[in-house]
Amino acid sequence: MGVCLSKYHDDDDESNHQAEFAGGNVTLVTTKDAWDQKLSEANREHKIVIANFSASWCGPCRMIAPYFIELSLNHTTLMFLSVDVDELPEFSTQWDIKATPTFIFLRDGDQVDRLVGANKPELLKKISGIVNSQPPPPPACSDI
Repeated sequence: MGVCLSKYHDDDDESNHQAEFAGGNVTLVTTKDAWDQKLSEANREHKIVIANFSASWCGPCRMIAPYFIELSLNHTTLMFLSVDVDELPEFSTQWDIKATPTFIFLRDGDQVDRLVGANKPELLKKISGIVNSQPPPPPACSDI
């Protein structure tokens, strides 16, 4: 599944993937049900989702993962997800993932943007654009 410009395999076990690609406010999605639950949560909370489709063997994926985690800590109004294309190959194909990393930006479950590759400045630019275009959340109900 997917291509990676500096594709290599090593002897890391699968648990290292979780440690590298999840953290901060990034949730590792390992099932279609978990994906559906997180999208439902994002819709309820009026959050835009940024999904990182990556692979444990992908060098650029590993390079940008800490930055993705850092972005998740700086942009708490967004929901950050990480999907391993090798764990969910059919699901990744449904999202037309042809290379890793691929970042998909979703609003109300619909794709609004996409970035292919580990391009930090472009990822930050896209996130900043989304944050700046995001309407304010609805006011919280209060007892008056």
